[in-house]
Amino acid sequence: MSERASRSDGSGGRDRPDVSDLFDELEELDEVVDDPEAQRQLDEIKTLTGSIQGSAFGQVIYGFDRHDAAEAALGSLLFGIPMAVEGGTNEAGEFVAASPWLLVGTVAATVAIVHAVLYVAEFQDVRVARTLFGFVPRRLAGVLAVSLATAAVLLAGWGRLPADDPPVAAATVLVAWVPMAIGAALGDILPGS
Repeated sequence: MSERASRSDGSGGRDRPDVSDLFDELEELDEVVDDPEAQRQLDEIKTLTGSIQGSAFGQVIYGFDRHDAAEAALGSLLFGIPMAVEGGTNEAGEFVAASPWLLVGTVAATVAIVHAVLYVAEFQDVRVARTLFGFVPRRLAGVLAVSLATAAVLLAGWGRLPADDPPVAAATVLVAWVPMAIGAALGDILPGS
């Protein structure tokens, strides 16, 4: 067992290992398993480990599936509906559309904030199961894609996008995407695994 599972709490006693420690051990094992069938079984054990925890906080979250996408869509809607009915979203979209730097900055800030919510803030112990293109976590890509699609569909469906000005429409979607992506990330990880 690694040192993580038997660390001292400073009071002379030992912390009890938790599911996070078990997951760390499984990830260490993951680095040495070469057989595809053994790898599949190890992935199933990691998924099972993430699902057997009790409370919504302090869980290990692993993988990204349709349930996670649904939770992300719900979180996105909770944060997005106020953006869809507020006229300030359209004004901000017009302002952002005027500068390519603001467009790029809005996208970069959204990605950075969602990454921070998922992997840095440690609301949950979120693990990267598989990556896209070898470096993009599937959960990050999924949360961003679900929230962007939700923003576009919600704003278009409610007639909040100017049909005669596609750059302003796209910028308006990006402005609404910022809080919707944050809501999607929180909606995905806070309910649990």
